[in-house]
Amino acid sequence: MGKFNLKDLKFDKNGLIPAIIQDYKTGAVLMVAYMNRESLRRTLRLKKTCFWSRSRKEYWIKGLTSGHFQFVKAIYYDCDMDALLVKVRQVGAACHTGNRSCFYRKISGTVLKSKRELSPKRDTSPNRSRTVPS
Repeated sequence: MGKFNLKDLKFDKNGLIPAIIQDYKTGAVLMVAYMNRESLRRTLRLKKTCFWSRSRKEYWIKGLTSGHFQFVKAIYYDCDMDALLVKVRQVGAACHTGNRSCFYRKISGTVLKSKRELSPKRDTSPNRSRTVPS
């Protein structure tokens, strides 16, 4: 594994990359927001999360108006280099609704027909790919 280079990350056609924000102690997912190169640079420099607002077309530091800052503990990138996981110490609520997490609502009802669909059987023979076909 080589040294990290910001240029290696894969930003979308709008120059954005999704950032999953996670509580560094509990592992709870707090929110998802988007960063561009500059907001990621600001996040690294300030050690507080900074995002790009797609609707307002401006940078925003989480907590600047609410006081609910996210202090960055670590930032990871995924295997495809097209998503970030930002582990933070959250002060107060992460969600603008006042909830600790933006993920406080659950989809109810049966989405999948069987438990088997949740865990497709894998062929683990040494000559086969370890990925599950879609």
